[in-house]
Amino acid sequence: MTHEQLQALLSQAEEEQNKGNYDQAERLANEVLSKVPDDNGNGAERQGNELRAHATRILGVVSWRRSDYPKALEHLNSSLLLSEEIADKAGIAKALGSIGSVHQNLSDYPKALEYYGKALSIAEELGNKAGVATKLGNIGSVHQNLSDYPKALEYYGKALSMFEELGNKAGVSIWLGNIGIVHQNLSDYPKALEYYGKALTIAEELGNKAEVAAWLGNIGSVHQNLSDYPKALEYYGKALTIAEELGNKAGVANHLGNIGAAYSTVEFEGFDAVKAEEFLLKALAISTEIGAKSYLVGFHKTLSELYEHEKRWEEAFAQNKKHIAIKDEINIEEVKKQESIREQQKAIEIERTRATAEKNILNNILPEEITTRLIKGENPIADHFDSVSILFMDIVDFTRISTTITAQQLVHLLNAIFTAADGVMREFGLEKIKTIGDAYMAVAGAPVIQEDHTHRAAHAALKLLDVMQNLVVTFPEEYGDRTWIESIPEIQVRIGVHCGPAAAGVVGENKFLYDLWGDAVNTASRMESHGEAGRIHVSEEFVIHLTQTLSKGDALLTDTPSLLGKVGMGLIERDEIEMKGKGMMRTYFLERSDGNG
Repeated sequence: MTHEQLQALLSQAEEEQNKGNYDQAERLANEVLSKVPDDNGNGAERQGNELRAHATRILGVVSWRRSDYPKALEHLNSSLLLSEEIADKAGIAKALGSIGSVHQNLSDYPKALEYYGKALSIAEELGNKAGVATKLGNIGSVHQNLSDYPKALEYYGKALSMFEELGNKAGVSIWLGNIGIVHQNLSDYPKALEYYGKALTIAEELGNKAEVAAWLGNIGSVHQNLSDYPKALEYYGKALTIAEELGNKAGVANHLGNIGAAYSTVEFEGFDAVKAEEFLLKALAISTEIGAKSYLVGFHKTLSELYEHEKRWEEAFAQNKKHIAIKDEINIEEVKKQESIREQQKAIEIERTRATAEKNILNNILPEEITTRLIKGENPIADHFDSVSILFMDIVDFTRISTTITAQQLVHLLNAIFTAADGVMREFGLEKIKTIGDAYMAVAGAPVIQEDHTHRAAHAALKLLDVMQNLVVTFPEEYGDRTWIESIPEIQVRIGVHCGPAAAGVVGENKFLYDLWGDAVNTASRMESHGEAGRIHVSEEFVIHLTQTLSKGDALLTDTPSLLGKVGMGLIERDEIEMKGKGMMRTYFLERSDGNG
């Protein structure tokens, strides 16, 4: 199947999931997983992971809806890892939000808020208003669970306003209904009925039968709170009919139980022990079939109280005994479930730590922006930059030094020098490109464009020279005799800087390298090789660009001393020199000044 066909199947699966047709949603998601093609290049791996992440997320949501929380977290965390691998922020946000919902159902509200908060931040970053609205509503639902109803209404109100602004009727229906739930919890029944009614109207308009049944059931429960049992039974009956039509056994059991509970209410003029028993026993049978223990606890208790009222003592005792036994089972299972989830989360954190460590290693080899593009499947990577600043540094008299010391001492020395240079590049936002022998190359303005690249490169060169002139390298005693240090001159470097257009990209298949090419690179290298120890050799083009950057416009070279002086820089002009392949060039030594220019 094509990528588009598989995406269509997932859209259908999501639609079935939203309608409460979980078996159908699960079947479609698994069908997609079985048909995702293996990677065959050309970006197929990224497309495949996008499909896998989406399908696995649907399976996670279905498991969550079925209250199989360990399985839900297993699927959702797999979806999260897949989305993180391909840097799919939209997918990451959805997985985080669903994981938050699972933790909310497990009553781990701090964890739920943590995941909802992360998902909200990404949705805001992406400008995904529907995602932002959903996460605001999710956060509101946590506050509702914590009985902080004012805070819940605040977040629900924000979510509702955003969905109304977007014209998203499905979202409007959900959060209208949730606001109704808060008002019901506050015993503001007229307000609850008002919001449930609005939510019901929209759900009916959209043909969302699962939601219609939910709001009908809620309206029934409000009427039961108001002791209007005939009205409650009317709405419970409508909700039951739709649940039976959808094949939603959990919904059927819930509505049957609610009807049975209404008939078992002694205060109800229509109290009917026979009907109450009939509906409660049907609800118990279905709940037992689907393993809905949370329903069983309540239904056994209601039936026990009914039998007690009818003086059917043995049956009352038996039902109460089952109520207590299942309640204890739920408590034990909850402990096991929490332990299973903790173990699963631990394994996932270990895997995520490993994946992060691998990504960090890759980011130490390539610029982070390039790593992200490669992960997304972009290959080859080839960019053109109109203007970048290229810096070269090498160690003076390196050949003689390298023949004087051991290999271990040489590597230790180079590591100290280049590590110090790396720190300077990070400070001024330059990207280290590579080292070749004793030469060090970095660039400002690539792979991320920087308008002030000459300004950054100039300051980096000055700081680099200071660092190198004051660098103290100590050698461990186990490295052997250190008297050689006295036999060589003080470590000195030459630095050369030039700016101009350049091509950049990633070359190789097994050992990636991000590199730059072009005349500007060659000229920068010549600046370094034709320079002097302890000095920064720069081209006239670099000085002109630096001056224009500082003046934020066109500037004459005669303005340069005063402009550079304001930022603590000075220039010493050299006589024109001839450079291989370049002819005669006017160049300068860049140095620090007292800033009074």
